[in-house]
Amino acid sequence: MNAIVALCHFCELHGPRTLFCTEVLHSPLPQGAGSGDISGQNEQAEEEEGGIQMSSRIRSHSPAEGASADSSSPGPKKSDMCEGCRSLAGGHPGYVSHDKETSIKYVSHQHPNHPQLFSIVRQACVRSLSCEVCPGREGPIFFGDEQHGFVFSHTFFIKDSLARGFQRWYSIITIMMDRIYLINSWPFLLGKIRGIIDELQGKALKVFEAEQFGCPQRAQRMNTAFTPFLHQRNGNAARSLTSLTNDENLWACLHTSFAWLLKACGSRLTEKLLEGAPTEDTLVQMEKLADLKEESEGWDGSEEEEKPSSQPDVVEGQELSKSCPETSLVPDCNSWNVAHRRLSVFRSLRHMRQVLGASAFRMLAWHVLMGNQVIWKAQDVDLVQSAFDVLRTMLPIGCVRIIPYSEQYEEAYRCNFLGLGPHVQIPPHILASEFAVLVEVRAASRSSLYPTLFDDEQSLNKYEFLVTSGSPVAADRVGPTILNKIEAALTNQNLSVDVVDQCLVCLKEEWMNKVKVLFKFTKVDSRPKEDTQKLLSILGAAEEDNVKLLKFWMTGLSKTYKSHLMSTVRSPTSSECRN
Repeated sequence: MNAIVALCHFCELHGPRTLFCTEVLHSPLPQGAGSGDISGQNEQAEEEEGGIQMSSRIRSHSPAEGASADSSSPGPKKSDMCEGCRSLAGGHPGYVSHDKETSIKYVSHQHPNHPQLFSIVRQACVRSLSCEVCPGREGPIFFGDEQHGFVFSHTFFIKDSLARGFQRWYSIITIMMDRIYLINSWPFLLGKIRGIIDELQGKALKVFEAEQFGCPQRAQRMNTAFTPFLHQRNGNAARSLTSLTNDENLWACLHTSFAWLLKACGSRLTEKLLEGAPTEDTLVQMEKLADLKEESEGWDGSEEEEKPSSQPDVVEGQELSKSCPETSLVPDCNSWNVAHRRLSVFRSLRHMRQVLGASAFRMLAWHVLMGNQVIWKAQDVDLVQSAFDVLRTMLPIGCVRIIPYSEQYEEAYRCNFLGLGPHVQIPPHILASEFAVLVEVRAASRSSLYPTLFDDEQSLNKYEFLVTSGSPVAADRVGPTILNKIEAALTNQNLSVDVVDQCLVCLKEEWMNKVKVLFKFTKVDSRPKEDTQKLLSILGAAEEDNVKLLKFWMTGLSKTYKSHLMSTVRSPTSSECRN
């Protein structure tokens, strides 16, 4: 947690003073800084202290800033400090705890070294022991602003037989720049800081009772009632907290407690990404998983009722296994998942574009986006499967129907991605159709025909790819807008493969939103054709290819979305609103 925890004291001679503070350092300390000594070379470093990023020289952390010979020290001068205002002895290096898991260091000393942080802590100290107090002057309170940070303060009293009123006033403050985080941490901080305070008060109470038993101060003060007040307090006003608690290891224990408090408070709250409504791909994927689960339960029930005793049942089971790829529309459930393949020939769209060439890839991508049937003929099953795995990323999940490999041609209504063996016959009308594209993978005549694009992919040298269609895409054709944007992302070498993948996600979401608007406008509201043309112009999809793409992608809408729209239309309230 990026914060500073400090122990403050109201001195009867010098007013509010910071006794001890623990801060978080996210940058490495200078070389030579150990766990007991954090002094080092005056090296320039970028550090972030207490959530405030700044550039400063990491100086020797001396808790007794007033004892330092550095005149630029932000701490008070030695003449302005007494035993009650000082925590560690002069020249003490302070304390450091190293968190090896996060490479964070928790540093404790009397004052922050950076002047800006010293000012923030100093102001919080003064306010916590003067104007910002709760009723009874003992308890928690919250205050602060954007400029000076937000403060959780808990004031308390420590028993002292020599102090005025037999008690001294202290506070433990936690300073952060994140107001929401600090408020959410209130219950945790209150409980843990209250435990630290109870321990300090318990130790001080034992010392107080022992001193009162040996030399009662109340009776002695009554006998000297007319002695001037300052005279009778001479030499007794300044007592250190270690003296009040009789604990020589007090500051080391406080450092441990404060460091644990900062780490634990930062670990208990984590940020979560809150997404909006599920995307269409997510809804379709959930629906297909539910269908597969229901289908599997149905088959399990039928197997329990009927025992397989005849040969036709075995054949039916074989047919089911052959048609299983047809149900593998969900990436996590298909039988040819990338994780189970020994070789992934095509690794990305950019890689495929480099292998096929710009013009052939554009023709293939155009047919994919339009919903035409994409047929791959090859002997290498892994190559076909990897090609489909790459090409499907351009489409919504609901528009993807794949038969990864078959020994006979399958009609377009069953699949828009079809893998065939090299000797499978394709009907002539399919080869001449403008609604299909064929990619034939043949053995290369020369090994140098396709030079190796990557060192680890020698398999591409033995293939050549021939892309044909009954309606080839002209080079000067504008094509759908999303295709041009995809090609622009693929040709931009400044974009990594991961960035291109995210671009595809954003483009698909953009056009699926247009599909939703068009679906409601035409299918639900039944608007006239003229209004539809105006809508397409507003959506920036009035061109012929864009209209075809929207109509094809409309088939990929989830059943959940469609049923929601139809139920909304049928409801009486919606009809009243339209009227």
